[in-house]
Amino acid sequence: MKNIFLSLLLVSLFSCKKDKQEKVVVDKEFKVGTYRASLAVKDQKELPFVFKVDSTKKITIFNAEEKILVDDISIKGDSVFIKMPVFDAKIIAIINEKGNLKGNYTKGPKNLKVPFEAIYDAHFRYPTTSTTHNPIAGNWEVTFSPNTEDSYKAKGVFKDGPDNKITGTFLTETGDYRFLEGVLDDERLSLSCFDGAHAFLFDGLVKNDSITSGMFYSGNHYKEPWVAIRNDNFELTDPNTLTFLKEGYDKIEFSFPDLNGKQVSLKDDRFKNKVVIIQIMGSWCPNCLDESKYLSQFYKANKSDNLEIVALAFENAKTIEKATSNLNRLKERVGIEYPILIAQYGSARKLLAAEKLPMLNHILSYPTTIFIDKKGTVRKIHTGFNGPATGEKYIQFTKEFENFVKKLTEE
Repeated sequence: MKNIFLSLLLVSLFSCKKDKQEKVVVDKEFKVGTYRASLAVKDQKELPFVFKVDSTKKITIFNAEEKILVDDISIKGDSVFIKMPVFDAKIIAIINEKGNLKGNYTKGPKNLKVPFEAIYDAHFRYPTTSTTHNPIAGNWEVTFSPNTEDSYKAKGVFKDGPDNKITGTFLTETGDYRFLEGVLDDERLSLSCFDGAHAFLFDGLVKNDSITSGMFYSGNHYKEPWVAIRNDNFELTDPNTLTFLKEGYDKIEFSFPDLNGKQVSLKDDRFKNKVVIIQIMGSWCPNCLDESKYLSQFYKANKSDNLEIVALAFENAKTIEKATSNLNRLKERVGIEYPILIAQYGSARKLLAAEKLPMLNHILSYPTTIFIDKKGTVRKIHTGFNGPATGEKYIQFTKEFENFVKKLTEE
């Protein structure tokens, strides 16, 4: 009986030890190299993009000329956790034995999820094509949601490349759709962009000087039809005329807490007798990120006793703690040295934002930039931002911006 008991005890110990060994998970390799990623959007479409992993396990995401460095990455067992550098978004995926990835892209306080896959050692965004087509390069007059009360105009700017590759963007009155990259395969135009905050896919049929049957997809939660005609003379409404002070106002007033909780007002001594640029923005907004990068560089290069910049942040984070964390992350990543104030959290709805600045006719766009002279008078309000993806428009904006600020500081 004693021998039987000892035998059972040994079997039990061996089994426990074996179970523990079987539960040990060995980290799978997040392989160095190039991956073709795709997000599953509506209508069973895929939104592709390409990224590379270097020897330090940092990622670079490519969109046409844009390169986005992602360095907040961790690997646990067979899972990789990728946190976007500025935006409140992440990718969590399982690594399989081939080094491929499968999981979800998640963003924002609502944790919107989009299925994600990435194929290791695939180097193309769209397959190379050899079909012939008419050149698409040039300017296009675009209509989103045509023949509806929600219809609005945009300007498409495209460039032809080798192997039927197409790059470009869409400019709207509230900003641009950033760096789009794709292909024109026979008549089918496909363009995509993934920047961590936004996942955009555009497709349509190109026939001579028109684009028909176009559809715009944003993640897997939104789609919108669009059409276009070639029009080299088409221009959007002047962005300096869209937002303005209501009748009876000539000044801006506000008092909001900074990232340390201290109340800051435009009446404070640091702003008196100075040119002040007010940036209406949010940490969740890619166009605001583009503008923040530009303003940050401009501020560092042009610090003086005559100039101040202040950002008013409208955050969709549910708590002020989360809003503060997101804005501190933006400030650190971009190197912003001017103050950022939390004007609103819990929602970035423009109607609610407009209530915080009741002297404005509306807040049409994030970002919106307000220029104030040394006497405290509003001299100009610029709606939206033409970022680097817009090429000549971006260069034109920076020249106008710098000339106007110089004029105000010299008055």
